[in-house]
Amino acid sequence: MNVATATIPDDIALPAWLKECLIEHRSPLACAEPDPTPSDISLVCQAFDFAYCLHQGQKRASGEPYIAHPVAVAGLLRDLGGSAPMIAAGFLHDVIEDTDVTGEEIEQRFGSEVRRLVEGVTKLSKFNFSSKTERQAENFRRMFLAMAQDIRVIVVKLADRLHNMRTLEHLADDKRRRIAMETREIFAPLANRLGIGRFKWELEDLSFKYLEPDAYKQIKKLVADKRTDREARLELVTDTLRERLDQLGIHCYDISGRPKHLYGIYQKMQRQQKSFEEIYDIAAVRVIVDTNDECYRTLAVVHDAFCPIPGRFKDYIGLPKPNRYQSLHTAVMGTTGRPIEVQIRTLEMHHVAEYGIAAHWKYKEAGNSHTRLSTDDEKFTWLRQLLDWQNDLKDAQEYLDSVKNNLFADDVYVFTPTGDVVALGQGATPVDFAYRIHTEVGNHCAGARVNDRMVTLDTVLKNGDIVEIITQKNSHPSLDWLNFVVTPGARNRILQWYKRSHRDENLQRGREMLEKELGKRGFEALLKSSPMQAAAERCNYQSAEDLLAALGYGEVTLNLVLNRLREAIKATQPIAPAPPAEEVQTLLMPSNAPAPAAPSHGKDSPIAGVEGLLHSLAKCCNPVPGEPIIGVVTMGSRGISIHRQGCSNTESIPGDRLIPVSWNPVDSKQARPHTYPVEVEIDVIDRVGVLKDILSRLSDYRINVRSAQVKTVPGQTAKINLGIDIVDHAQLERTFTQIRKMSDVIKLRRVSEVNE
Repeated sequence: MNVATATIPDDIALPAWLKECLIEHRSPLACAEPDPTPSDISLVCQAFDFAYCLHQGQKRASGEPYIAHPVAVAGLLRDLGGSAPMIAAGFLHDVIEDTDVTGEEIEQRFGSEVRRLVEGVTKLSKFNFSSKTERQAENFRRMFLAMAQDIRVIVVKLADRLHNMRTLEHLADDKRRRIAMETREIFAPLANRLGIGRFKWELEDLSFKYLEPDAYKQIKKLVADKRTDREARLELVTDTLRERLDQLGIHCYDISGRPKHLYGIYQKMQRQQKSFEEIYDIAAVRVIVDTNDECYRTLAVVHDAFCPIPGRFKDYIGLPKPNRYQSLHTAVMGTTGRPIEVQIRTLEMHHVAEYGIAAHWKYKEAGNSHTRLSTDDEKFTWLRQLLDWQNDLKDAQEYLDSVKNNLFADDVYVFTPTGDVVALGQGATPVDFAYRIHTEVGNHCAGARVNDRMVTLDTVLKNGDIVEIITQKNSHPSLDWLNFVVTPGARNRILQWYKRSHRDENLQRGREMLEKELGKRGFEALLKSSPMQAAAERCNYQSAEDLLAALGYGEVTLNLVLNRLREAIKATQPIAPAPPAEEVQTLLMPSNAPAPAAPSHGKDSPIAGVEGLLHSLAKCCNPVPGEPIIGVVTMGSRGISIHRQGCSNTESIPGDRLIPVSWNPVDSKQARPHTYPVEVEIDVIDRVGVLKDILSRLSDYRINVRSAQVKTVPGQTAKINLGIDIVDHAQLERTFTQIRKMSDVIKLRRVSEVNE
């Protein structure tokens, strides 16, 4: 469509800014481009025209035309002050995924910058919490790599997610909860890390609405009911401050009260175990002035007019948050005897607090106008750490845990002896500090001084501490450090040192594990073969030796190695007739695997879809209720074998031998629920009583332990193998969560896991 003759479509209500852009060619830009060129305006108009034509006929779950979604996303980016290419990417962010348009065509029409943003968001659209752990971790890695290349990619994705959350009511309940959970766990913290406060607050409140609907409605009602009293209290405070500031000649852009967002109030109630009536500071007064100097003068006025509450003052101007948030926060006792929070900032600080990274886009001077990660930019320290872990953490679950912990971490600010500020997580110790300075400083840490006093390495650091690390050439990490370090970076570096220093032992253990499964015959030749090298590369290792060492350490599972090896062998073989079903069934299965469970015909079978048929639960994957399952018709006399979906032993089974099955609902009146065996392997710090502590925690949750075995080697971590009885998948997840919280536990995994 020609922009000069662009018409307003009559099937969608367009926002005023877009109408002006299409009809009168007015600037669509808010603040990022003070002097937009005609080509900028033309780019936005053409992007809308192109998206409108491509999405014509498509509908959203609500029934409205699909183009309404890209228009809303582009509007959010415009409100953030996005440039013309960003707004264009907002219109086009779904076209590669939902239409036949390619990245090459987008570049031809709109330029390489728009293509880069659209392709980056398209890759992130595959990010999904319902995926398997390994795929989920890989999508994380891709997401942070895309952010490092162009930070605006994630801003476009956040705008996309925010509008989807605003229209979530049109989806099924289970899908709403899944999307709300991933929004709360990942996207809201990302918005916070980027400093985009307006996105963060709304994403949290919308997630709260769907994850805890009853609590959301209750707090929303309570906030509305108290609105009149709250506004009256705030008006007294604002009038008093405005009068005093006028007398001193301090110009205020704004003095206003605002309620805290609902999820913030809910979090405070949960954290402090208080009722709504006991949370007094549910509203804050915001004062916006001209300069930093006036911020501190205003603080003096506030403390003179009202009684300050001790310990409730925070100076984020002198010590900004990692996302560059700046403001003075203080709490005072209001005229009605209730605490009121007062925030004081400049107009520029307010803009950064609302728009975050969008308030100060950084472009390369060489002509490429995309925002790259700068190695000396402290705003992205957390992102650089996530990128550093890409190569260090091969275990998917460990990587995911590190990502979530780093996104949610509250910060403690400490100083180096030269006065540099270092931000660490709450509860950080001198060892965490040492590894934040440099890996070698951490690896050779022998002691620490805090505020010129010698302290133990497990001392918890506080805001304002001056920390000095004492190093010695012959010092090395201790596994005991894992008991008290809190930052993922320190923990991962300690484990990396341990793996490197015990490589020979890990390599030998990995060889023995693989040889036990595959047999001695031809084993050495297999290790030197091209399929073995291919399997190593598929697992992100450079050589077969690296893969075996990782297997011996527990960084990858035996099941994953066997699956990758089988895939590599198949890729090197010519297409041949399918092997007998019995051979497929036992391919690469453990030589010492127990026989399948006794088949059953009973009416009270937990499996739906096999009524009256001989069936049994497969021992290769031990499915439990709550996990998706599939039935396999066996060739022998064992009837139907029930596997977890994704079990490696079902991948080569012909489709005509697979039957859909599911779990029958559990009878709540059953006096003693049926349990299912699960084998668990735990890596722990080797100390006296650790097994007893784990068993005690399992006993507290009424988990029966059928077997327990401990393997210890001096100077290394211990391995605990447990056989436990589980009612369903939800109970298994709760059990794993409780065990992982124990400080001595390094790694926890389910034995004979399906390929993830």
